[in-house]
Amino acid sequence: MQIVADVGGIPGKDCNGFCKYCYFRKVKGTEALGCKNCSLGKVGCDSCTTGIREIGNEFQSPFFVISSVQNSLMLGDYRDANLKVNISGGGDVSCYPYLFDIVSAFSDFGLPIHLGYTSGKGITDAKMAEDLVSKEVSEVTFTVFSTDPNIRREWVNDKTAEESIKALQIFCESSEVHAASVIVPGVNDGEDLFKTCSTLEDWGAKAFILMRFANFRNQGLILGNEPILDGVVPHELDEFEALVRKINDEFNFKVTGTPLCDPDNDTPFAISKDKNKDYLDILSKVTSEATILTSKVAAPFIEKIIGNIEASDLVNVVAVDQDIGCLITQKDLEEVDFSQLKETVIIPGRAYVHDKIAEEILSSDGVDRMVARGPDKLTADGEMSGTLSPQDVLKQELIAFEDLIGAINFFGVRR
Repeated sequence: MQIVADVGGIPGKDCNGFCKYCYFRKVKGTEALGCKNCSLGKVGCDSCTTGIREIGNEFQSPFFVISSVQNSLMLGDYRDANLKVNISGGGDVSCYPYLFDIVSAFSDFGLPIHLGYTSGKGITDAKMAEDLVSKEVSEVTFTVFSTDPNIRREWVNDKTAEESIKALQIFCESSEVHAASVIVPGVNDGEDLFKTCSTLEDWGAKAFILMRFANFRNQGLILGNEPILDGVVPHELDEFEALVRKINDEFNFKVTGTPLCDPDNDTPFAISKDKNKDYLDILSKVTSEATILTSKVAAPFIEKIIGNIEASDLVNVVAVDQDIGCLITQKDLEEVDFSQLKETVIIPGRAYVHDKIAEEILSSDGVDRMVARGPDKLTADGEMSGTLSPQDVLKQELIAFEDLIGAINFFGVRR
């Protein structure tokens, strides 16, 4: 269990400048996408305007951050022996000017501290890492990209690359480090990736997350920001999965990838694996007809699960041209083949489209369709599954699919 200490921060401004590959580097406009948090009669809310763009949250004062955590401790029912404080924000936490002050305060609370995503660009002297570890920083999620300082200078925009890398080594040797890299073809995916992994293994890193670089709208660039890098073609999904599995086979730390995969936990969709098929027996029976509208990545897994629970005669699965389900937008719905849709359509819970607009689009062929949202998540991605056991993953997926079946049975057409 964790208490989040949100220090705020704006991408590009509060991280010592954009990395070349950053998702936020070319974000345009403030147009509302629509989402589940919008009111019924209005398209747009904080979540789908400023929230998704992370443009409205300056660095917070240290007093505010410390008070927020203190209030959470006083008012919350925290009895978990593994409780920790997770310091995170929209910028880079290593660039937060009061980082040591709030870490010192949290240390006095007697709780271990996790530094959320940092690229280390705010570390101009590696001694900063020693000081943070001395104040109970016991876990760090560090975007390394490469341990080659020249590559970091060019691609991470790290002006003190040598000090950042020294700091990473100190963190690895003195705390639990979950390293991460966005994998850009031809830059850090070949020999450099294996050198980085070898270095991290020698230093004692616990885990490494590989993130496929996204450069096109159907890979998640839904904010008018494609392409991030002209002329760069990201890895195909199967190619990227193969790379994740190869790194996992070669090195001893925990390896996961996003959007694919976790070789140890069988995610995404561990319950689709034949060895876990018996777990599906605990799910409720599907009694209504519906279409599950989902992403390209998720569709084949969900289709297999629907087949394994013998519900294919009632439920079909339709994939839109978007890799990530929670990044499905109005545009994706407009491109669906309506002839494949039943009278009830279940969309991902976090899809960025207003409920009323979704119904209007999916009924535009003259069929009056009911559109409902399924669970926010059906599986754990690589960023989450790396902290879970196989049993945790199976439990989460079974709960999510029970919720999905509940939505199908409630909103669907009963047969």
